[in-house]
Amino acid sequence: MTATKPHATLEKWIWILIYGGLLTLILGIATGRQEGMETLGWAMAVPGAVAAAVGVVLIYVRSRLSNK
Repeated sequence: MTATKPHATLEKWIWILIYGGLLTLILGIATGRQEGMETLGWAMAVPGAVAAAVGVVLIYVRSRLSNK
């Protein structure tokens, strides 16, 4: 089954958000472990976690869309 253009765009954004969010989360955690960089680590990790969570929610949204 081939995805229509809007569905393909949504799928692209899903994986960008998940992988980009997880990468940013990991970099934030690693940065926050450095001496004096805790604030920057949190400032990176929280948006990364939010982006990954949005990607997961979009997987659910995509599963509920019709393939017309």
